Amino acid sequence: MDKVYVLGGAQTDFERNWSKEGKNVIALLREVIEDGLNNCSMSFSDIEELNKENKIACYVGNFIAEKYIEQGHLGALLTEVNPAFYGVPSARYEAACASGSVALDAAITKLQAGIYDVAIVVGFELMKTVSAKVGGNFLGYAAYYELEGRNIDYPFPKLFGRLADELLEKYKPNTATLMESLAEISAKNYRNAKNNPLAQTRKWFMNKEQANMRGGETNPIVGGRLAVSDCSQVTDGAAVVILISDRYAKENNVMGKPIVKGYGHRVAPMIFAKKMVESKDNDYILPWTRQAVLDAYSRSGMTVEDIDFFETHDCFTSSEYAAVSAFGITQPGQEYQAILDGITQPDGRYPINLSGGLIGCGHPVGASGVRMFLDLYKQLTGEAGSYQKQGKVDNGMMLNIGGSATTNYVYILGNE
Repeated sequence: MDKVYVLGGAQTDFERNWSKEGKNVIALLREVIEDGLNNCSMSFSDIEELNKENKIACYVGNFIAEKYIEQGHLGALLTEVNPAFYGVPSARYEAACASGSVALDAAITKLQAGIYDVAIVVGFELMKTVSAKVGGNFLGYAAYYELEGRNIDYPFPKLFGRLADELLEKYKPNTATLMESLAEISAKNYRNAKNNPLAQTRKWFMNKEQANMRGGETNPIVGGRLAVSDCSQVTDGAAVVILISDRYAKENNVMGKPIVKGYGHRVAPMIFAKKMVESKDNDYILPWTRQAVLDAYSRSGMTVEDIDFFETHDCFTSSEYAAVSAFGITQPGQEYQAILDGITQPDGRYPINLSGGLIGCGHPVGASGVRMFLDLYKQLTGEAGSYQKQGKVDNGMMLNIGGSATTNYVYILGNE
């Protein structure tokens, strides 16, 4: 299959509340796409020219705009952004919180097959249109709603609170050690977000001591053992990346751009309890997450030792905790060692979420996969600014999950 290069992209400021600004989804999409095109030295006229030769397609990742903004048919919605999209093949892709990654998967596959030469992949979600409780109910549709979402307030904090319980049951670490590790994950991601000028929480405060004092007025419990500090954010935002084929790169003398080196995509049982039954005799608490990582390593010919940094789906601190062993940074059950020893810190051997992750940077559900992919690109090209990793940066890996680690997507980007 042909190589696929990342030409560039853009992200909106995740601190913004678009409803309060009086701006709708078209304003959101127009802004991020224009910024993405500018980053790639492209224009809407270029889209028109590429479309005349049937060389371009668009891929939109979104989870549940039908609920948040009462809008479907999102691929065709790009025609309202600019007339340049008239006639361009465009469609919407959905896989809960991994919606951005499934859009990326479709785009990469079409480019590898030589069907198109340019792909615009945009992920977005406008979530601040409803109350937190109503929005929590909408997010319940990413689980098996009849069993795990209906008539349950804030179902996902409860599901990932159960993951924390299962970590204790399976690996039997000291409870205080696990909870301290989760607090360190939260504090790290808030600290990292302060260096990211587009992060939602860059002006917020959360240190390890406050994160570890769960249950008080400043850090109330929201699900099982998890408190507010353990949760990702409710976010408005969008991200876009522009991908190109090997053929286009050669014809246009595009040099030095990162390439897609590997990917993994696995789906686990949708119901959380069934996941735990499946993993009972497996070393890994989320075996299909681990398998997606192994698939990416296998397809790229790499191991964890080749990866210089990670972006992971910290929808809750317990999901980042489980990702540490899924990546191969530690053996299952030893995640706390890497976390408390600083290995996942910005100056550690395997930094995780230099951007601030979903907890720090923000989590507009349909955008998160594209945003993580964009942050891999930024690190690899030295464009991450104040949160740029120091030293060697040749390869990065991301993990994007949908539901309670039901849909698992992994990508490896790297420099040639």
